[in-house]
Amino acid sequence: MNDIFLTLGIEAWKPTLSALLLPPVPFLVLVLAGARLMFRRRLLAWFLVLLGVLGIWFSSTTAVSQGLNLWLLKPQLPLREEQIAELRRAPRTAIVVLGGGRRLLAPEYGVSSLHERGIERLRYGMWLSRETGLPLAFSGGIGHNAQPGPSEAEIAARIAEREFGRPLKWTETESRDTRENALRSVALLEPQGIEQIVLVTHGYHMPRALRNFQRAAEGRKITMVAAPMGMSPTGRLRASDWLPTAAGFADTRLVLHEWIGRLMGA
Repeated sequence: MNDIFLTLGIEAWKPTLSALLLPPVPFLVLVLAGARLMFRRRLLAWFLVLLGVLGIWFSSTTAVSQGLNLWLLKPQLPLREEQIAELRRAPRTAIVVLGGGRRLLAPEYGVSSLHERGIERLRYGMWLSRETGLPLAFSGGIGHNAQPGPSEAEIAARIAEREFGRPLKWTETESRDTRENALRSVALLEPQGIEQIVLVTHGYHMPRALRNFQRAAEGRKITMVAAPMGMSPTGRLRASDWLPTAAGFADTRLVLHEWIGRLMGA
């Protein structure tokens, strides 16, 4: 499906399509359809309304978001201490952090900044770079249909130098989505003699990101190491995990966004 979008030149439609396919829109459509049928087919109407309401409720819970994450995405485990120790001895290796969005203006700083997801990824990438001594790259341009301004990688470079005191080795500033993150990062690092990429992104994003990077590296002497971060600890569910929360709703949308992206080949 993603290839069809690229062929037709309508890849910029992907954010709009995502907004329409993700909660709460499908459940709101069920509620409206039920209301429309209320005076003609009351039983079906109430069924649709109830289904829509339950869908909105459960899609806003931590229990459902965590369950969907494990079931649909099957996230990988974070790097273990022994894996990090191996990376300290790995030659021709670079860490690549993927962008997670930007804020054109953060009023408290008076300049642009990264979205909280991007900050979290950059922070882990900086920590991993310190632990292993490996050089660090950041990949992120301006997303589809986004307003013009500094790229995510340019913002990350400023934050890395001024706030973390550790400049980035490379910045990839042209990519608009995960597929282009992979293509442009591999094209940037291969001429530098890099033969292994340690990929940093959130756990929910890692399966799709890793697939794109492996596809971009086909036929090249570059291998991938997944370094997921930001995963929620697993354990027994509490009663409160079945109550709607803003965090649960946001996490459900992220999981479904990634799952739909994988189905579409994005």
